[in-house]
Amino acid sequence: MKFRGIDKKSEGKFITRYDIQYETEDGQPKTYEMISRNKDIETYEELHGNKPDAVVLIMTSEDGERILINKEFRMACGYWVYNFPAGLIDPGEDAETAAARELREETGLELVSIEDIIGLSYSAVGFSNEMNVCVVGTCKGDIQMSDSQFEEIEAAWYTKSEVRELLKTVRFAARTQAYLYMWSKE
Repeated sequence: MKFRGIDKKSEGKFITRYDIQYETEDGQPKTYEMISRNKDIETYEELHGNKPDAVVLIMTSEDGERILINKEFRMACGYWVYNFPAGLIDPGEDAETAAARELREETGLELVSIEDIIGLSYSAVGFSNEMNVCVVGTCKGDIQMSDSQFEEIEAAWYTKSEVRELLKTVRFAARTQAYLYMWSKE
């Protein structure tokens, strides 16, 4: 693959769409459409990014018996989707600060501890270079409705047996589905 250039096509409030021009090994010109949180990509190196755009929260109860999952209406698919709490990292925030804020905003819960921060991964590598980190920890408190006027979120705790049933009947974000499958098998 030989990179030829990148053209900004449109810029929205949260994402920007680009066409990436490249040439295949056999010399064929191609265009790849993508979206990014970065509004100013001009070079091949800038496609890679170097810091997370968002946090994904993998939170269990303090006794480790339940896991926190959001049921959220996602307009892009017009459907309720089960996913871990997640959100963008605001300017000036680190992953830990964003995790505590997003947890509180989406669920009303308090972050108790962080056991691990899993390194950079891509949210939807097929069409976006958005990167996130997974913050693994515990939280406590009473679940509250999301304080967002733009998101419809219903948070709840689930046991391993309840997760195994959900995996058969509802739609998930892929990373959440994969993690929950493994977590519920233990």
